[in-house]
Amino acid sequence: MRTLSDQPERMSLSAYFELLMNLTRREVKSRYSQSLFGAGWAIAQPLAMMAVFTLVFSRLGQMPSGGAPYPLFAFAALVPWFFFSNSVNSGTMSLITYRNIVTKTYFPREIVPIAQVGSRLVDLTASSALFVGLLIYYNVTIGGWIAFVPVLVAMLILFTLGTTLATSAINVFYRDVSPVVQIGLQLWLYLTPVAYPLSAVPDEYRTFFLLNPLTGVVEGLRAVLVFGRAPDWDVVGISASLVTGIFLGALLLFKRTDKYFADVI
Repeated sequence: MRTLSDQPERMSLSAYFELLMNLTRREVKSRYSQSLFGAGWAIAQPLAMMAVFTLVFSRLGQMPSGGAPYPLFAFAALVPWFFFSNSVNSGTMSLITYRNIVTKTYFPREIVPIAQVGSRLVDLTASSALFVGLLIYYNVTIGGWIAFVPVLVAMLILFTLGTTLATSAINVFYRDVSPVVQIGLQLWLYLTPVAYPLSAVPDEYRTFFLLNPLTGVVEGLRAVLVFGRAPDWDVVGISASLVTGIFLGALLLFKRTDKYFADVI
C-alpha cells in the first residue's frame, strides 16, 4: 500500500532516471549529430583495428586463432574492448565536463559517469550488428551457449561502470588521472587476449592475465559465439569475482568522495 511518505522518494527516483536519460541522449547527440557518418564511426574503430590485427598478428605473426577465421576471432574481442575503452576514456572527464550541474544542483553524482557508459551502448549495439554480419558471412553456426551472452555482457557493463566511477572520482582531485588513463588503456589492450588467445600466453604469465577482469569476458564471448562451446568456467569465475569486487569498491569510493566534488571542481 502506497502512503504519502512514499511519494517524494518515488518522484525523486523518477526525476533522477529522467536526468540519466537526458544526459545519455545528450552524449549520443553531441557525438554524432554533426558527423557525416553518424553512428557508422562506432563500427569504423573496431573494423579498422581488426584489419590491422589481421595483417600484423595473423598474416605476419602467424598468431593462432583456434581454427576460426582470424578477422572474426579478433572482432569478437574488439567489440567489448572498445566499449570498455571508450566508456572509461570519456567517463574519466565526465564530472569535470559537467561541472556546472555538479556544483549547482543536487543529484546523485554517479549519474554523470553512468550516462557516459550508457551512451556507449549505442556503439556496442552498432558494432555487435556488424559482428552478426560477420558470423553470417563466415557461416558460423550458433549453438545453445549463446544464452550465456547476456551474463558476459552484464559483466562487461558492470566492470566498465566500476572503472569509470573510480577514474572519474579520482580525476576530480588529481587532474593528471585522465592522461594516465589514456596511456593505461593503450597498454591494457595488449595485456588483454584480444589479438591472441589466452592459450597462447606462457604458463608463467597466465596468472597475471587472469587478474585482468576483461580476460574472462573476452574469452567467454569468443567461446560461445565464435566456437559454439562452453566458456572456461574457471576463467569466467575469476573474472566475475573480480568484477563484483571492483564495482563495489569503486561505488564505495565514489560515494565517500562525492560530497567534496562541488568544492574541489
